[in-house]
Amino acid sequence: MELSPSASADEAAAIAAAVERFQVETAPVEAAAQESNPWQRAALVEGVGAKATVQRHLEGGSQWLS
Repeated sequence: MELSPSASADEAAAIAAAVERFQVETAPVEAAAQESNPWQRAALVEGVGAKATVQRHLEGGSQWLS
């Protein structure tokens, strides 16, 4: 089988479609626009989690963490 120096029209279209599909499947997902809760934002920035606070309280630790 001999290789041709350039792709046929069908081969070029298949390559273009594959590249387009790859770009669509690997593109970053856009974040949905949502209302911003300032308390939630502060907790996320500080790395505060309710589950860890409750767990420490149940183990006899302090209820309020700073």
